[in-house]
Parts: sequence; C-alpha cells; structure tokens
Amino acid sequence: MTNPAAIDPADQTVELAPSYVIPIVLIGAAIPLVLIQIWVSAGIALFGVFLLIQTVLLRLKFTPTDLDVYRGETLIRRFPYREWQNWEIFWSPVPILFYFREVKSIHFLPIIFDPKMLRICLEQHFPKA
Repeated sequence: MTNPAAIDPADQTVELAPSYVIPIVLIGAAIPLVLIQIWVSAGIALFGVFLLIQTVLLRLKFTPTDLDVYRGETLIRRFPYREWQNWEIFWSPVPILFYFREVKSIHFLPIIFDPKMLRICLEQHFPKA
C-alpha cells in the first residue's frame, strides 16, 4: 500500500497525493451521454480531461506556515495560514470541492487531491473554531 501523502520529516511539510476520482468519473459519465446529447457530453468530457491534466500537474504542500501550490517543481502560489478566515470541504459523502477564504479573496479548488489527508492537514494547520 502506498503512502497517501509524502511527509518531509525535516520541516513537517506534507505533499498531498493526487486523486483521479473526479476526472475519471466525469470522463466516464460523458461516454453514455454521447447517445443523448453530444455537446453536453463533449463539454463534460473536456472538463474531465482538463481536471485530469491538472491532477497530474498540480501539487498541494502544507508547510508549517503556508499552503503552497506547485506545478511540477515550480511554486506557483503561496497561501499563508495567517491570512485565512475559513475553509470548507463540500459534500462530505464524496468530497468534490475545497473552499477557503482569505482576508482579501475566496478560493475554490476541485478535490483532485487525497480528500482524507486534505482534511487532516486543514484541521492541523487551521483548526475550525
């Protein structure tokens, strides 16, 4: 069994493992829709492929002070916890969307990462009141 997240013991950074569930479900759901509505099917399939590519490329890393978003080895965005106001994972039975609010902005991310480890890291770094 593989570890769902890579933990760097030197600084307690946690890198979330990718989760391909949502992209695969969208692509799979688009296949039978071709018989009913080809344009709707194509739109859903394209969105699924887009999410699949993002799942392969993007990584979330929880550091002691920030949530970092990487594309490959390149840091593309840093979200310091001190600027967070709230977070939520929507639809608990099958998590599909991660929301968090900073002082100046709101962010929504599809759950293309291990949802259990995401929740654990969120509760560890920014516990809800």
